Parts: sequence; C-alpha cells; structure tokens
Amino acid sequence: MSATVETVRGPVELDRLGPTLMHEHVFVFDPEAMQNFGHLWGAPYWDEEERVADAIAKLRRLRDGGIETIVDPSVYGLGRFVPRLQRINAEVDLNIVVATGVYAFLELPMFLAYRSDDWLTELFVREIREGIDDTGVKAAFLKCAVEKDGLIGDVPRVLAAIAAAAVETGAPVMVHTNAPAKTGLIALETLTKAGVDPTRIVIAHAGDSNDLDYLRAIAATGAWLGCDRFNIEHFNPDANRIETLVALVAEGYTGRVHLGHDAACFMDFMVGNPWFADEHADYLHISTKILPELLARGVTQAQIDEMLVENPQRFFAPARPA
Repeated sequence: MSATVETVRGPVELDRLGPTLMHEHVFVFDPEAMQNFGHLWGAPYWDEEERVADAIAKLRRLRDGGIETIVDPSVYGLGRFVPRLQRINAEVDLNIVVATGVYAFLELPMFLAYRSDDWLTELFVREIREGIDDTGVKAAFLKCAVEKDGLIGDVPRVLAAIAAAAVETGAPVMVHTNAPAKTGLIALETLTKAGVDPTRIVIAHAGDSNDLDYLRAIAATGAWLGCDRFNIEHFNPDANRIETLVALVAEGYTGRVHLGHDAACFMDFMVGNPWFADEHADYLHISTKILPELLARGVTQAQIDEMLVENPQRFFAPARPA
C-alpha cells in the first residue's frame, strides 16, 4: 500500500500531491479580535459568506494555475477553524494539509497555559492520530514558533510538547523562526536534543535571510530550508530571495528547499493597518514570476520539480524507524 498524507479531505497518496506550496494559509483570523474590534472602521471587516466565497474563488484560481496541494500551518493562535476549511475544500479540487501545535512567541493562551505539559503533548498526538475536535480531519505535521527573543516565557514548554509528540507519532515539524536573529539554529538545537530527527524539521522563513553561512548551517544538519515568503518584500525583496535560492541550488541544496509565499485569502491583522497597505497576496506569484526567473538564471526544470513536487513528498513520507 502506498504511503499517504492526511488532508482536509482525507488521506492522499504521497505521489499524488503534485506541485505543492509548503507554507500557505487560507485565513489568518482571530475571532476574539472580531468580537471586540469588528466595527472599528465602520462596516464589519469579516463577513463569513463573503470571505468563504472569496477563498473558493482564489483557491480555484490557484488550482487552475497548476498547484495541486497547499500546506496550511495555521494552528491555535492563528485562527485555525477546520469546519470552515472543510466547507471551502468541498468546492475546490485542492489538497489542503493542516497542522497541530501552537503559535506563540512568548506565552501560551490561558486555555492551554494552565494545563500540564503532558496534556499538551496528548492534545497534539490526538489531533494527529484521531482528528481535530470532532471534524475527522487529522493533522499531518506539528507547528510551533521561535521568534526574535528566543527561548523565553512558555516557548520552551511548547517546544518540549511538540518534540514529544513528534517523537511519539513520527510527524514532521515546522518552526516559525526569525531569520535576522538566526533562531532557526536555536529551534533546531532544542528540538534535536529532545529527540526529533533534524530531517523531520523545516525552518520556516529561513528564506528571509541572505546569509548563506546561516542557511548552510541549517541544511548541514539535514533540516529543511523554508524559502516560503516570496512576494513579501517587507522581510526580503524577491530579487534577493532569488539570488540566494540560485546560490543554494548551485551548491547542491535543492533537495532541502521548501517553496511558498506565506500568503492567505485574508489576514485580519492587515485590516486598517498602513504597514501592510501595499501587500497583495498572490498564491501564483511563484509560478508566474519566480520560476521563470529561476529558469533564466540557470536552475533546471528538474530542480524546480524537485523543490515543488519531490521535496514535499519526502517531508511527509513516514518516518524511518529509530
């Protein structure tokens, strides 16, 4: 029997994932913010039917553009709501891979903070083995964060619970990191000391850095490089991202790269926020703008296929026995 990966619509054979974007959200949405600030700019910024219809249209465009799978790392702290994803996915022929874990830079939300570390681990394991709440949808990977301030507050607790769940289930781990602070190395050291195989870890947002020594140090452990914020100029201009990725490919790191945009159909923290006035998410930016430039710079189609098709399959392949 072929190996499979869990998606919103159930298990999918790895070799049927097709071209895959490894870090995309459908929504980043905080219900509590909406409940308290929803009319701050007049009309409510969230209308369920309008947002769902918009997401269906955008994801259909993505699928029509040749992408067959997206990996959505929205976990508790980013507004994960699987029933909404199920409703959208019923209208779009797209594989959506979802995660378990916690997105916290400093402290756990109160609902989790006053529970034991073992309970956290058991929650993550349940969402991988049995499903998320009562949806029947199983998480395929774990997600956590190590931001610029490093291992402060509850972050060590989160990483310990994530590592324990990864060791128990064999599920791979994605870590949001801060590239200028090089927290990818801190995350790697912490998780691997807790028993997680580095080949099962992706350092998200490593591609915000153009420091090849930093990127080599991550890849040298066997971990994956998340080149996953194309089209977000605020963190690193595309011209620099392309130059860095071309250099990594030339040095033989093609087999350690994940591609993505960190885009979403809607991100509530951008509403009414002048810092993000010029942000226009496009799930096909890599396909239409970045890949042609990579080909022009000497990256081969086979190398592109490795990053877009083969690497996601390797990441989600069953863990090897210890």
